[in-house]
Amino acid sequence: MPNPSRVTRRLGLKTALAASVALPLSSTALPPEPASAREGQERPERQGGPLEVMSFNLRFAGTAEPHSWAARRPVMRRLLRREQPHVIGTQEGLHQQLRDIEADLGPSYDWIGTGRAGGSRDEFMAVLYDTRRLAPLEYDHFWLSDTPYLIASNTWSNAHIRMVTWVRFRDLRAGDREFYVLNTHLDNASQYARERAAALVAERVTGLARSLPVIVTGDFNVAAHGNPVYDTMLGAGLVDTWDAAAERGEAYGTFHGYGPLVPGGARIDWVLATPDVTVHRAAVNTYAPGGRFPSDHLPVQASLTPGQPGQPRSGTGEGPHDRAGRGRGGPGPVRP
Repeated sequence: MPNPSRVTRRLGLKTALAASVALPLSSTALPPEPASAREGQERPERQGGPLEVMSFNLRFAGTAEPHSWAARRPVMRRLLRREQPHVIGTQEGLHQQLRDIEADLGPSYDWIGTGRAGGSRDEFMAVLYDTRRLAPLEYDHFWLSDTPYLIASNTWSNAHIRMVTWVRFRDLRAGDREFYVLNTHLDNASQYARERAAALVAERVTGLARSLPVIVTGDFNVAAHGNPVYDTMLGAGLVDTWDAAAERGEAYGTFHGYGPLVPGGARIDWVLATPDVTVHRAAVNTYAPGGRFPSDHLPVQASLTPGQPGQPRSGTGEGPHDRAGRGRGGPGPVRP
């Protein structure tokens, strides 16, 4: 897990009530990777090369066949080893499921997250990262409600508790340039709750973007374009990396429910970024050997360069909640 002497966690809110967990951690639509990036082989890191970002709703680990976690895990392992993203914003992962993925990715990966009901309970909005490329400097969580720093709070008629995990990273391969990643999963049932959540996330993004580039990953449960949630996120100054990419793969609906893929379907999983992030490539990954999908969602990927190369920006040290009140952060990390 991150060394607490080097990683700042926002404290407060009776942290003993719940504890977050910070653990060490295709036939793909992207252009073919060199052989060194294939499964079982580590990709050589290039100084200042693009940052590979993935947003992936993992589908929580269940035992029901034919799509149990035991059946899906080998495909998930092959996909992630093949792609080797530098950062993955995950949704729906359960604690043991994330530990499985950590083990499958190997010692170069770590992750930060907490259960949305507090501690190891319920689903995580975990952020996984490649420690060869990225070092976390600061992280915390907030809940998508009227009381965002009350653990497990739910005031907008969400069908489920919803939250955000955010991390400020230093890019070790790009002149120690810093940037933020926010990862979330909006409600599946209530458009009202989604709109309120988008407004809260947008407020936080607006504050952060004054100091550093911001990347947002998530399952937003609405199609990109033509929905107030999408409009709100772009209204915060974010761009859709799919639209901004210089190169992109084939478009598919990102939720398939283990059914046939839908070309040009609803893209409900997004990677968004501030305009100071250059987007080289974007893709929806359709990896499913023998028809076996790793999840009921397709992962979305973006190859990015945050900020101006060679011109790292200094952060203010303020986290996403400072505008609403300093020192009201979420729970702290514990070892399992």
